[in-house]
Amino acid sequence: MGKRHLYLVLGFAFFGIGVAGVVLPVLPTTPFMLLALWAFSNSSERFHNWLYNHPKFGPSLQKWRSHGVVPRRAKVSALTVMACSLTFLTMFTEVHWAVMFSAAALMLIGATFLMTRPSQIPVEYDDPTDRVL
Repeated sequence: MGKRHLYLVLGFAFFGIGVAGVVLPVLPTTPFMLLALWAFSNSSERFHNWLYNHPKFGPSLQKWRSHGVVPRRAKVSALTVMACSLTFLTMFTEVHWAVMFSAAALMLIGATFLMTRPSQIPVEYDDPTDRVL
């Protein structure tokens, strides 16, 4: 299997997980759609354009590309999953302290990145028809 095919498979896998996130509150949709878009950009211009212009998923992807926007709902979902994962890791497993510390540090880095992204398009670019909820 070539590199292009691997990216294509990854794109569809991330897309599938993202679609599951629409109905499952513990899975954030937007990060998986961003990963799918990245994978498609490395494998198929057709699927990249399809996802980027998709009526349901396209607007969030376009706002990320143009303004670095991560919707508040995606932030809350991602932070909730991180907190639940770390709680599960500390309470119900017996992993070495270094593994737990590493997991917590990586989650903190991810959470910090998310929290430093805007939740909506900055006012100077604001278009009332283009709001992120």
